[in-house]
Amino acid sequence: MAGDVFKALADPTRRCILDELVERDGQTLFELCTRLVSKHGLDLSRQGVSQHLAVLEEAGLVRTRRSGRYKFHDLNIEPLETLATRWLRPPKPGGEA
Repeated sequence: MAGDVFKALADPTRRCILDELVERDGQTLFELCTRLVSKHGLDLSRQGVSQHLAVLEEAGLVRTRRSGRYKFHDLNIEPLETLATRWLRPPKPGGEA
């Protein structure tokens, strides 16, 4: 799983998508595309953004939920917390975490 997270974070476009979800969680594909073009000047097709979202979702960094016709994307920070804990707060041998 850590490999998937690092792979997802290696791409600058995917990091921009995560930045947008940090700023405002629960965005549709259309909203994300609009923000990526207007704020970051990225010229990506909807299909391109959708493929980046699929990588982020596979790494567990983005969760989706449906409401009617819309699919909303939410940031999931659990994989990042797991990685941070691994090196910053490792469990003590034979003790508490």
